[in-house]
Amino acid sequence: MKVTIFSTTTCPYCKMLKDYLDEKHISYSEKKVDDDEVARSEMLGLSGGFMGVPFTAVAKDDGTNDVVVGFDKARLDTILGL
Repeated sequence: MKVTIFSTTTCPYCKMLKDYLDEKHISYSEKKVDDDEVARSEMLGLSGGFMGVPFTAVAKDDGTNDVVVGFDKARLDTILGL
């Protein structure tokens, strides 16, 4: 499973999300959309044009993909099997 967080430098909910995933020992990569035009374009493509952060993309080993808008613990727990 590959977890990618699209965030901004000043987003408090992004920090809460990263802290939560660290606490649960879930590895992730982070892409800062306020500093990286390529990351911003990637997020826009995955989100259908939505620019809110945090935006989390989860690519599962079975080939399915899920996305989470905002810091939604219940949805993350379901997707990640926690």
